[in-house]
Amino acid sequence: MPSLELPAVAPHGRAPSAASLHQRLTAWRRLLPGLVLVGALAAAGMALGQIDWLQRHGFSALTLAIVLGMAVGNTVYPRAAAASGAGVHFSKQSLLRLGVVLYGLRLTVQDIGHVGVAGVVIDAMVLGSTFLLAQWIGTGWLGLDRKTAMLIGAGSSICGAAAVMATEPVVKARAEQVTVAVATVVVFGTVAIFLYPALFELNQHWGVIPGGATGFGIYAGSTIHEVAQVVAAARSVNPDVANAAVIAKMVRVMMLAPFLVGLSAWLARAGRADAPSDQASKTPLAVPWFAFGFVAVVLFNSLRWLPAPVVAAATSLDTVLLAMAMAALGLSTHLGAIRKAGIKPLLLALALFAWLVVGGAAINRWVPALIG
Repeated sequence: MPSLELPAVAPHGRAPSAASLHQRLTAWRRLLPGLVLVGALAAAGMALGQIDWLQRHGFSALTLAIVLGMAVGNTVYPRAAAASGAGVHFSKQSLLRLGVVLYGLRLTVQDIGHVGVAGVVIDAMVLGSTFLLAQWIGTGWLGLDRKTAMLIGAGSSICGAAAVMATEPVVKARAEQVTVAVATVVVFGTVAIFLYPALFELNQHWGVIPGGATGFGIYAGSTIHEVAQVVAAARSVNPDVANAAVIAKMVRVMMLAPFLVGLSAWLARAGRADAPSDQASKTPLAVPWFAFGFVAVVLFNSLRWLPAPVVAAATSLDTVLLAMAMAALGLSTHLGAIRKAGIKPLLLALALFAWLVVGGAAINRWVPALIG
């Protein structure tokens, strides 16, 4: 991938050479066609995401961007791939990492206080149990490859497509594996939008989940895949449920960084265990530095030093970056590879969705009782 660093100052304050400037300009020119393409697709996805019907049904700009990318990627893009490939690859890698870092501006440490210790424990238990279940069912029962199972597990257990995209650099997955995982998030997250209002009415009669509207909101935020889907489902119930659901979801999103660090450490350890004895010590720990950047931005945002308009502009930029990364992923995905994956990823996602609904309800019922 070409370097995009700003022109460095030469020793003793001398300006960079003409050759150095030419190399940097050449690198930018190589990226430009792909950046323009993914930028156009991202803009279209964000525009479609403003349509009321799509908003009500939880289709975010990220989801729409990947769909548009796949449509173009499997029709006209192959003819432009040679000229656009560098910019598309840059968007999938560097822009994605920057987008994950800036995602921290949507969160503050104060969010944790709104759901209490019980809410944090619920989120952590849902995350851990869902991801472990994904590995057990995915690789043990269904025979899926480990990377696909991890991506589906990350998307189901944390924050949907954003978690899948953030996990991809850690597990070094292929584009079609990422797309399959994102597709499962879209399918079952959409089902959740219609299911959870009905579950709220049932809970009013059965009282499985304690705490009234707030308790059910924490349940929704701790078990529905995407932030947009949480908002769509919870707002269909009432504002009190929506407020608690969004806060619980944001706390769950904050767990993305420690999850990525832990996953990277576990993969490195597993790699050393599987490697021959003379190579085991050489297996590196692929530290996801962007995860630490995410945490740093959350901590900085918690200080509330930035004016609200600046934060709003930065989060809008973040949406653009993530949408560009999604569009680039779509452009790199071949439908034939998704068809080849078969029904097993969908079965895994279905099993995880059932666990989120039923197992998540059990966790939300018993954790407050044990902690309280």
